[in-house]
Amino acid sequence: MTFMPWSRELELGLAEIDQQHRWLVDQTNALHDEVSLPEPRREVIGQILEGLVDYTHNHFIIEEVLFQQHGYPGTPAHKDEHDGFTGKAMELLMRFEDGEAASLEALEFLKEWLRHHICEVDRAYVPFLKAKGVV
Repeated sequence: MTFMPWSRELELGLAEIDQQHRWLVDQTNALHDEVSLPEPRREVIGQILEGLVDYTHNHFIIEEVLFQQHGYPGTPAHKDEHDGFTGKAMELLMRFEDGEAASLEALEFLKEWLRHHICEVDRAYVPFLKAKGVV
């Protein structure tokens, strides 16, 4: 069974953003699959974690540039959400690099944060951006 199945609930109807979210979900599932192995490979886990941190940072920049270009009024609160997640993700990566095992608890955090952020926080900007012609 897939840890975090992609579903229509996660689609916002903005092609570039949906594609990026799908990649994040796929990598979260890849991380879960590796951590769940009888002998997880630290090198693979490290690569996935680093990729998630880098990609998420770039995804946030893309969203924030869209907000700036179109004058989205919810930008400060949305950026605070991004900053909070970036800090937590970096903490998880640093702990892993310091020798801690990637835990299912960390994966649950990632899954629930992604679901909440996409389905509630990101969904709030969709009508605004679509009204500005972003598709």
